[in-house]
Amino acid sequence: MLIEGLEDYMLQCTNKRIFGIECLGCGIQRATVLLLRGEFAAAFKMYPAIYTLIVLVAFVIFNLFVKFKNDFRIKMGLLFLNVIIIIVSYVIKMNKFI
Repeated sequence: MLIEGLEDYMLQCTNKRIFGIECLGCGIQRATVLLLRGEFAAAFKMYPAIYTLIVLVAFVIFNLFVKFKNDFRIKMGLLFLNVIIIIVSYVIKMNKFI
């Protein structure tokens, strides 16, 4: 299917290729493909911030068309939440390699 063909076009992580260490974004492509396949738990396991990133992107796109009070605070809150999730999951992932 089309979703299966997406795996052929995934970009290799330059950081991992050069240094042998995953970057903060490693896994997001695979998690997206897993989401498209309907494997929601596997997508979360691959990249825990995938769901909050989707919420953030959806909110930013929605906010392009509909403006309302405190939209900046919501965007900053979602951004901060994503940064925390990405960093915590990265630290946990790196501790498994040590």
